[in-house]
Amino acid sequence: MSTARNAALFLALGICWGGSFPAIEVGLTELRPLLLGAYRFDVGALVALAYVFWRSEEPIPSSGTDLAAVAVAGLLFVVANITFLAYGQEYTTGGIASIVYSLNPILTTFFTVWLLDEGSLDVRGYVGVLLGVAGVGLVAQPSPSNLGGDTTIGVALVFVAAVAVSFGSVVTRWLEPDSEALPRTAWGMALGAGLLHALSVAAGEPQPLPTALSPPVVVSLAFLGVFASAVGYAIYFGLLDLLGPFEINLVSYVVPVVATVAGAVILSEPVTPLTVIGFVVVVVGFTLVKREAIRRELRGRSW
Repeated sequence: MSTARNAALFLALGICWGGSFPAIEVGLTELRPLLLGAYRFDVGALVALAYVFWRSEEPIPSSGTDLAAVAVAGLLFVVANITFLAYGQEYTTGGIASIVYSLNPILTTFFTVWLLDEGSLDVRGYVGVLLGVAGVGLVAQPSPSNLGGDTTIGVALVFVAAVAVSFGSVVTRWLEPDSEALPRTAWGMALGAGLLHALSVAAGEPQPLPTALSPPVVVSLAFLGVFASAVGYAIYFGLLDLLGPFEINLVSYVVPVVATVAGAVILSEPVTPLTVIGFVVVVVGFTLVKREAIRRELRGRSW
């Protein structure tokens, strides 16, 4: 596959995942968070499973480790992730949420070191982790008089979502499942969608059918289900094999740019200087944590 096509797919992934943040905000205008997530993954699971049954030689995970990985995907990647992310976005903008979410590569590295005993973090690495958290603090702008403010609450909830995804990634690696990643993810979407429907009913959320929703909300659901979920994961796993984990995880720093620009243009959301500074600090933290990987990538390139 050509470098140009890889770059185009990488950009498409950034748009798919970055666009999910303003799309969630639009969806929340008429749907409560749990039902929004349930509808999103109804669509995502249908599209992803159709693709899996078309392309995969083993579309149904069957081993114990595969089923455990499906459970992790459903519980952490879908239910915990989407629940805290959607509730968090009730309190803050998609741009701010996406910057908090960009902590994923830093958190994943931290959990990998502590839970899998792979690699290590020296003093500069731990400084990088702390800088990442400090960058999120700048975005949240907490103060003793505003610890219960909307932005602080929203950032805290989105941070929990980022922890759930990072922890889920490491647990999945620890399980060492036998099947390909995309079938497991597709079935995890289906499991997560069912659990979110059950939680939505248990929480007493109104249950409007998709046919009763306004066109903007229907479009946001279609984008979230088809592009942010099914297409996004298909691109991610395809590029993961071609580019490796280091390069593909750099999409975490394209996503906030897309989300912030889309939020400003489509939803007229403000972008403060501290938000930009906080994002830069998170990127600096990532650079410190992953500096050895960055050196290896630069040495291995022919310019």
